[in-house]
Amino acid sequence: MAHESTAATTVEPRIYDVGDMVDVLCDHMRDEKRVNDWLQGVVVQADYKMVAVQFNQDVYLTDGWMVPDRVLWTRQDSDKIRKSKKRRAAKSAESKKSK
Repeated sequence: MAHESTAATTVEPRIYDVGDMVDVLCDHMRDEKRVNDWLQGVVVQADYKMVAVQFNQDVYLTDGWMVPDRVLWTRQDSDKIRKSKKRRAAKSAESKKSK
């Protein structure tokens, strides 16, 4: 007698894909103060469970350590990540002055 599986195997669709602009709720610097707020980044790796997001500025783990490669990982279904409403991150005040 052949063994039949009663559980359906389904793969959840990915919410975020490589290249997506997203906002992540994380620790970073703003106006020389460390804040926990939304920061825009780009998805650099994604599978069906996890997403890696890279940022243009330093980000920090909750225990205080700076992330050297500026890449944070989060779950696809986390409430700490969302699609970005802005097209791209605003230029810093320093880069605006140089023009």
